[in-house]
Amino acid sequence: MMLIEETPVPDAALPVDAFKAHLRFGSGFGPETVQEGVILSFLRAALAAVEARTGKAILRRQFRLDLTAWRDAAGQELPLAPVQAVGGLVLVDRHGGEVSVDPERYWLAPDMQAPVLRPVGSLLPAVPPQGSVSITFEAGFASDWAGVPADLRQAVLMLAAHYYEYRNDTGLSGGCMPFGVSSLIERYRPVRLGLGA
Repeated sequence: MMLIEETPVPDAALPVDAFKAHLRFGSGFGPETVQEGVILSFLRAALAAVEARTGKAILRRQFRLDLTAWRDAAGQELPLAPVQAVGGLVLVDRHGGEVSVDPERYWLAPDMQAPVLRPVGSLLPAVPPQGSVSITFEAGFASDWAGVPADLRQAVLMLAAHYYEYRNDTGLSGGCMPFGVSSLIERYRPVRLGLGA
C-alpha cells in the first residue's frame, strides 16, 4: 500500500499570522519575513505529526492510494478521514495499461474513523494479475484554516510552538508529543480493538 499526497497544502492555507500571535512575536522592528521560512517549516511539521497520529487530513487536499490487492474485496478501507469524495478508481495492468472503473460500480461509505470504498454489487473490480489499483480521493476537514475544528487548530499551533521552542534539543525521545497536544487530539485518534478489548 502506498499513500501519495497529490496536492500539498499551499503556504497561503497555513496559519502563519495565528502562529506568530501564538508565539507572541513582536512587530515593527525590522523585516518581518526573516522567520517566515522557519515558521512555515514548523507549521508543516506539526500538521504532518498531528495527521499521522490521528489518521485525519486536517486541510482538504487530493490523495492517491495505490494497492496491489484489496484487503477485502467487499470494501476497501481508506487510510485517511474525513474523505469528502472519491475522484476515481483505476485498474493498472502489469505493463502499465490503465482502465478507469465506472463510478457507478462503487460508492463511498463515509466514516470519521474508517471511510470505506464499497462496491455497488457484491465485490470491487478484480485487480489485474501482477497489477495494481489506484484510488484518488479528496480528504480533509476544510480548505481553509478557519474551517478546521478548533481543538485541531490549537493542537497544531501548540505542537509547532513546541518544535520552535525546542528546535535545538536533540535529547527528546522519538515520538514525543506534549501532553496538551495529546489530550486535544485524543478524540480523533483511531480506535484500536483487539482480543480482550
